[in-house]
Amino acid sequence: MAPPIPHLAVRGSDGTSLLCGPPSCHESSAFKRDELQAKHMVFSSDGSLFGWCNGSQVNVVKVPSGELVKSFDLPKTAALEFSPLNNILATWQQYTKTQDNPQGDANLQLWDLQTGSLLKAFYQKKITGWCPSWADDESIAARIVNNELHFFENNKFETIANKLHLQKVSEFALSTGSQPAKVAVYVPGSKGSPSFVRLYQYPNFGGPTSALANKSFFKADRVSMLWNNKANAVLVTASTEVDKTGASYYGEQTLHYVATNGESAVIQLPKNGPIYDVCWNPNSTEFCVVYGFMPAKATVFNHKCESVFDFGTGPRNAAFYSPQGHILILAGFGNLRGQMEVWDVKKYKQVSKPQAEDTTHFFWCPDGEHIVTATCSPRLRVSNGYKIWHYTGTVLYKHETPSNKELWQVLWQPFRTGTFPEKPVKYQASPSELGTTEAKPAQAYRPPALRNKPPTASSKLHEEEPPQNMKPGAAGEKQMSKAALKNQKKREAKKAAKQENKSDEAPPPVADSAPAIPAHVTSSHGDPETDKKIKNLKKKIKAIDELKEQQAAGKVMQKNQLEKIEKEAQLLQELEDLELGL
Repeated sequence: MAPPIPHLAVRGSDGTSLLCGPPSCHESSAFKRDELQAKHMVFSSDGSLFGWCNGSQVNVVKVPSGELVKSFDLPKTAALEFSPLNNILATWQQYTKTQDNPQGDANLQLWDLQTGSLLKAFYQKKITGWCPSWADDESIAARIVNNELHFFENNKFETIANKLHLQKVSEFALSTGSQPAKVAVYVPGSKGSPSFVRLYQYPNFGGPTSALANKSFFKADRVSMLWNNKANAVLVTASTEVDKTGASYYGEQTLHYVATNGESAVIQLPKNGPIYDVCWNPNSTEFCVVYGFMPAKATVFNHKCESVFDFGTGPRNAAFYSPQGHILILAGFGNLRGQMEVWDVKKYKQVSKPQAEDTTHFFWCPDGEHIVTATCSPRLRVSNGYKIWHYTGTVLYKHETPSNKELWQVLWQPFRTGTFPEKPVKYQASPSELGTTEAKPAQAYRPPALRNKPPTASSKLHEEEPPQNMKPGAAGEKQMSKAALKNQKKREAKKAAKQENKSDEAPPPVADSAPAIPAHVTSSHGDPETDKKIKNLKKKIKAIDELKEQQAAGKVMQKNQLEKIEKEAQLLQELEDLELGL
């Protein structure tokens, strides 16, 4: 049986429509375009239903037939969401109160999609986190009320089945996937006490000892919590509004890994700067982080928080795994030029490098072969439109919104996991009349006085770092650092000079860099006193490394320990001189 054809929902100033495709794209004949300007639109989690609110009413239709399921007279609705099994439609409208009604009306409403009746109405003043979170089987639903997390079972919202009370709890994330359901909660710190994230398994909320895991940290004004699909680990990005060191306009971010088995860790990112994006691979075994001052780095980590692959540096601030997890796209959108890097995750080989300038929205098609990029208002009010691509860089369909109109939103129809099987990755561009838009190599700015002269290394604005496979044995021996490589060359030159009885010649000059410990040198120098000094130096340097690891983990160092760390460079230089026989 052939897989279904995904639909793309398009919302703008000229109405709401559904597009059939890809690879051939055309407007759906089963869905009549709604000419009214829609405030919001959404698909159900399995893609079988489509709902939108057009300022007059809320409509729900079946996809792809376009058959009307229910229509609700809710002209002020600003947001809507389906429950996972399509039993309930949640709607939200702006909270208002008047002199005649000082309390206002309950503005979060839950509707039975079978009967059209109102099940329950709540007060929800803020649109942030307005919708209840359901488990995939709808056995439980949860929402925050003041300092409590309220749980409801089997869509019976008249009775609170369970409560989780934590002082000043501000955010939560319910796990997806199989039962039993798990929940991650965040409590911000106050009066010198740290913030913390705790993981619980429903309904075991007996106290701190009943938590599956607990992670506390400072420097957090807000957090984002991201469960993997297997619901056994959460990535927590903690952010502060202001970087007190003044190094970053974006504030300061740290990334934490918390697992349901109680393990937790701070992800050590080798480049300073903001964390732009974090995403799990759908297979739940690894995750990608985009971070660091521009040009940003991107690195894939495993469950042990070890680097698996480093993509080097580039103009990027976002990462997107395909629904099947076999392709990763790194992109630079927003204030960047829209460069995309398409990678085969299994081989860590680059597939294509297309350019999508002025992109404000990006989405993978559920088939894992196509993507859509769009330029939408109000982020950008000019050059609105969208393109449907094949991941090899080919543009299959292009729509340019007229200059007197605006595009507000595009949205792929989702499908259940497994609907579209993983296909082998292609490296040859798919044929298309619209061609490809490969990114042109970026040219660094050069002052007028240097433009007619050959480029020099010093004229580079940034030092680019190439991709590097971090798996042991993946590409032979692990690559040496630049300092270790230079020192190795220096030793080899010294040895060759001695063999040719040219010891009076100086070894080749080496650029300034931090000396590294030649870890592979184990041979004796013939002088017992020298061997003893080398052994003692290595012992001291190893102790300093242990102190630095403790310092990085947050341990407060004593004065004598800090003095030892400060002597590291001096000890490294002494060791290098002894190893080279200087």
